Order: sequence, then C-alpha cells, then structure tokens
Amino acid sequence: MSKPPILKEGQSYTFRSYFEMPYEPDEILAELGYALVRARLSLPKTTTPFERLPELRQRIEKILPLVSLTSETARRETLVAPVLIEVATYCNCQLRIEYPLSVNNWLKGNLDYLLRSTQSLLVVEAKNDDMTRGFTQMAVELIALSKIEEQDVFYGAVTIGNAWQFGILNVSHQQITQDIALYSIPDDLEELMNILVGISQRKNS
Repeated sequence: MSKPPILKEGQSYTFRSYFEMPYEPDEILAELGYALVRARLSLPKTTTPFERLPELRQRIEKILPLVSLTSETARRETLVAPVLIEVATYCNCQLRIEYPLSVNNWLKGNLDYLLRSTQSLLVVEAKNDDMTRGFTQMAVELIALSKIEEQDVFYGAVTIGNAWQFGILNVSHQQITQDIALYSIPDDLEELMNILVGISQRKNS
C-alpha cells in the first residue's frame, strides 16, 4: 500500500509550515518534485581580499560575550544581519529582509533574507536551533524562487547564527544538494565571507 501524501490538495502551507512538519527532509522535498542529496559542495569563493574582515571579526567577538543567543531574533540581529550587511555593502547588492513571496498555496511566505545582485540570488534562512528542519524550509524557499526567476542554479544557506550550512538547487536536474560542511562563527568567518561574496558575484547559470 502506498504512503498517503504529506501535502494535501486544497490545503495551504507557508514556508514555516515545512519547518514544523515531522517528516524527513527528502520525503517533503520529493512531494515538491525534488530529490535531496548530501555531499561536500564546491562553492564559489571570491579571490579578492575582504578588507573589512578584521573589523567585522572584532565586532562579532566583542559582542558575543555580551548577548544571550537564546532567541532567533537575537541570533539574527547579532550574528546574521551584520554579516549579510557587510556582504551587501561589499558587493553593492540589494539585501531584502522578510521578503514576501507567493507562488501558490504550497509555496508562500517570507524569506528571512534575500541577497540579490545583477548576477545571482542567495536565500538565507535564520533559525534558533534546528539546522535540519531549517534546511528543509530554506530548500522549499529555493523551489518557490525557482518558479519566478530565470536561473538554473539557486544558492541558499541556513544559519543558527554561529553556524552556517549551504545548499544548491539545480532546476534542470530537479535536485537539491545539502552541503555536509558547516561554517562556524567566528572561527570560519573569513571562509564564510569569501563564499557569500563569491556567490553574490558569480555569473548566472
């Protein structure tokens, strides 16, 4: 006997709904037509030195002992927003915060952060503590974005503030690849910034 579907016809789901579902990520994404693969990603990286990195690192390391990171809001304002603002400033990109997106009843809600350059798009989903479910939500957001943007490859990241994980959606292969690597803050800040800038400066596929 076949398993009943997770997503019900006629029912409405927001991006947050996928975070709250008690199902495996690959099962949820399969119902949206995508396969989930876990592998080490070869992510774009800038080769240009990030001159403001020492100042950013100093600010983060100075504030970390002073702020309790027990809420999603605290993590976003203390660790996520400062990093993305630096990337947007460096790349001269548009940074959209709580960006509304509605494709259909299964694909709608707000993207925590959307970094848009002339070449590329990057979705960032900030969570309090659950990276696995956060990745599922971010992957669904990438699927929604792929319905309205003309690209073959979309990049996303999920973060709990002091840890980041990347994913790539490939439209032609109907596949989402979840990076097995994590980038921690502040230890991996330089590598993380190089990746975020590299994605923002890449050419469209």
